[in-house]
Amino acid sequence: MSADIQGKAVVFDIGRVLFHWQLRNLFEKLIEDEAELNWFLANVVTEEWHFQHDRGVPLGEMLPARMAEYPDQALRIAAYAARFNESAPDAVEGVHAIVRRLHSAGVPLYSLTNFGVELFDQFRREHAIFDLFEDIVVSGAEQIAKPDPRIYQITEQRAGRSGDALFFTDDNPANVEAARKRGWDAYVFTDANALEQQLVSAGFL
Repeated sequence: MSADIQGKAVVFDIGRVLFHWQLRNLFEKLIEDEAELNWFLANVVTEEWHFQHDRGVPLGEMLPARMAEYPDQALRIAAYAARFNESAPDAVEGVHAIVRRLHSAGVPLYSLTNFGVELFDQFRREHAIFDLFEDIVVSGAEQIAKPDPRIYQITEQRAGRSGDALFFTDDNPANVEAARKRGWDAYVFTDANALEQQLVSAGFL
């Protein structure tokens, strides 16, 4: 780690940065008909409905309410919680290697993720990569989700850093813009090669 970035840290998003995440990854195993699958993902287990859990709504409230609305889909709605890890089955190519390189170089690593606390607890248990992070700020635990500026402030407090002492990568442009407004060195994630070049330019690699 070069002298000019000592004390700086790298903050990763999780979904679509560290792991490929799509609800379709799970439900295409359960629904063979493509039209029915598309209808289900557009109306029943949608990303907008899922985002409630990211904001702190417990599964014990979300699932019964949705099952009452779509009783004929109850088993599939239950699978959303029971088999959620299957919605993010694979690491994003090349990114975990970058995480390990940064950790080996002594760079402090953090994560700021929109993730329901119950689902994250079960997801984290399956992935040792999270052991390399000093702290993970989970929106569901804080009951505040990106791009709300308050969750960036929480990350700053827990990391003991602010402004351009934090390098951040996230696939959502709105989340990146919110970080930039706080002075973070923030980039929209596209792929591992682009991230590597950004980290090289910033002096981390």
